[in-house]
Amino acid sequence: MSKLGLIIKREYLAKVRNKSFVVMTFLSPILMVAMVVLIAYLTKINDNERQVVGVLNESDFFTNDFVGSEGTSYLHFSNISLEEAKDSAASLGYLGLLHIPAKDNLEALAKQSFFYTKDTPSTAILDKIEGVFQDRLRLHRLQELGVSVQDFAAMENRFELNTATFGGQKNLKGINEIKAFIGGGFGYLIMMFIIIYGGFVMRSVIEEKTSRIIEVIISSVKPFQLMLGKIIGTSLAGVTQFAIWIVSASLLMLVTFSIFDINPSALSATADITNGVAGDMAPQVPTLDKTMQLYAQELFDIPWVMLISFFIIYFVLGYLIYSSIYAAIGAAVDSETDTQQFIFPIILPLMLAIYVGFFSVFSNPHGPIAVGFSLFPLTSPIVMLMRLPGGIGEGGVPIWQVITSIILLIVTFVGIVWLAAKIYRVGILMYGKKPTYRELWKWLKY
Repeated sequence: MSKLGLIIKREYLAKVRNKSFVVMTFLSPILMVAMVVLIAYLTKINDNERQVVGVLNESDFFTNDFVGSEGTSYLHFSNISLEEAKDSAASLGYLGLLHIPAKDNLEALAKQSFFYTKDTPSTAILDKIEGVFQDRLRLHRLQELGVSVQDFAAMENRFELNTATFGGQKNLKGINEIKAFIGGGFGYLIMMFIIIYGGFVMRSVIEEKTSRIIEVIISSVKPFQLMLGKIIGTSLAGVTQFAIWIVSASLLMLVTFSIFDINPSALSATADITNGVAGDMAPQVPTLDKTMQLYAQELFDIPWVMLISFFIIYFVLGYLIYSSIYAAIGAAVDSETDTQQFIFPIILPLMLAIYVGFFSVFSNPHGPIAVGFSLFPLTSPIVMLMRLPGGIGEGGVPIWQVITSIILLIVTFVGIVWLAAKIYRVGILMYGKKPTYRELWKWLKY
């Protein structure tokens, strides 16, 4: 076996046999699944707890407007005074009491209505109650102008512009944002992997340098081979751990959800789409179901095989670039505390890729900012993955941009490894002095 192969094997086995590596490999999926299950369970409990609002309606208006909806129930009081209703609502632990006074004029009635609570009410419940008043007042004002209930319902129907591609395929509102979130999830995984396992490479170099083992190793191995072996060996160990996490966490989650009878949809909040007068005239549920089916079909049509394949490509190339920089930093310093001045410039492009990528890809996935950051090698592994769920070719990312970004990544990797090897060659034998950016520049010229 070649020297490079021996170094890769040594680094890989040293990582996977480490006790902390083994413990975290099997403990992390359990902790992740436990966190997801806890969130789903708490969400389920929270959804099952209904908020009760007492209603004392002394007028002839709003007789059928305040009815129970998802998460909120209305209990109507009758033939009691306001003070008695307030005492009853408070003693029964209701969220509050809505008092609608006896008035012949709807405008005056609305202004003198009060919502009594123990504490300041949430904006969500206020929006529901105010929505009922707003709908009734709007209808009343329009009826005074001669507008019928049917005309009001027609006016309240929300307009959505039909959109389609030039090829005639129907577009769905917000689908680009959803796809960008999916790609952003892949990009975020790459960023976290680079930060975690890039640090492993750096600490490994520092440990060998401080223990002076490197002085023995370097007598028989070229610095470039040693650095490259460390990068590849550590990355293989990281990929192994990552694969175990994905498989074990998926199996654990399926088993746990089936045992505790938790619906994964409990993790997503459902909004009230009907309320008051306008709610009775809102689009019917079958229309909503059909729309949801279209969104589900659109997500199903995402080229997942292509997306995962490019995730692996960008994942490997991005990690190799950044781990080379981490290795150079590890060789330049004597302790991990000395690395702080060099870490932020490394993390900055990753953070920039996440935030700028989200803003640019959401608004215009084919705009100059999104394209530029998806081609720039230090940000392309993240930003390009945000654009790829839209596909490659017509309507998606042009094939030349994908090829260009991969070529730039490869060229950048080779260039950074070449530069990092110069720092590595000098730095691994330097002790007792904190390097500056100026000294690192000098090392590059050696």
